[in-house]
Amino acid sequence: MVCQEEVLISKVCELYSEIASLESLKPCKNVDTLFTELVLTCIPPSPIDVTKLSKNLQEIRSNLIRLCSIAEGHLEHHYSAILGSYDNPLHHLHIFPYYKNYLKLGLLEFTILSQHCGPQLPNKIAFVGSGPLPLTSIVLASNHLPSTTFHNYDIDSSANSSAMRLVSGDPDLSKRMAFHTNDILDVSCLEEFDVVYLAALVGMDKEEKNRVIDHLSKYMAPGAVLMLRSAHGARAFLYPVVEPCDLRGFEVLSVFHPTDEVINSVLIARKYPLSVVDQQQGLGSMILPNKCSDEIQAFNHPLNHGNIIIEELTLDDQL
Repeated sequence: MVCQEEVLISKVCELYSEIASLESLKPCKNVDTLFTELVLTCIPPSPIDVTKLSKNLQEIRSNLIRLCSIAEGHLEHHYSAILGSYDNPLHHLHIFPYYKNYLKLGLLEFTILSQHCGPQLPNKIAFVGSGPLPLTSIVLASNHLPSTTFHNYDIDSSANSSAMRLVSGDPDLSKRMAFHTNDILDVSCLEEFDVVYLAALVGMDKEEKNRVIDHLSKYMAPGAVLMLRSAHGARAFLYPVVEPCDLRGFEVLSVFHPTDEVINSVLIARKYPLSVVDQQQGLGSMILPNKCSDEIQAFNHPLNHGNIIIEELTLDDQL
């Protein structure tokens, strides 16, 4: 009898072959159909552990994530151009097919942030990997953080140009949003931000992702919050996975795994105080351990029809 995991892997490999053979990943009926089928294949909760896949399947997964990244970039540029043609682009965000998902994800991440940061709203947020359609920043700034300033970082100047056109005509957001064309590894002025968001596709393999996280750990202010997007189960065929143990220099507060159409998991962590960082440096490569508590609870999100698995992570009292 063929197990569910084998069926999943077979379907993903079949879709990968079709996607990899396409001449272009720009939006069109065939591209949209294939990626929709891929997403629908990977969304159902699955116990699969992608780290245990064979070397060949690991390569397919890595290539598939990069293809997803390219397709997502084309999709966002496409809709950003359409929205930019309107007199008031922000009044038409609903035409983007995944806008409702961003509304859900924005509320989820704001709720998580509020739970761990209390009533004091962040003054300045950096979003790393904002892209041509910076919906996370727009949703948070418009719906949840009305006085926060957002600094959006992207390595692509054309993405920033497209993004700026969307908010330039809005009297509020145009004052509270800045766009910077930089490789985040070249940015050291991160201590001014209360919260740093790291987009799912900044660093598309373990080595790249860890390099970015280590850079943020070095330059973020002690006590500042890091919000990252990851993937869980079969969704790891679509996005890179960040494990709590990857967050060197941070105390991991919680890991959230949505089970509905919101694909990305969310990790929230806090930069260790300087005293703790000094202790870690004095111990060489040793880091303060994080451990998962035995309790896994259901988080009933206001806009979520399903449940979100929460793994509460606590800091060991002693090394």
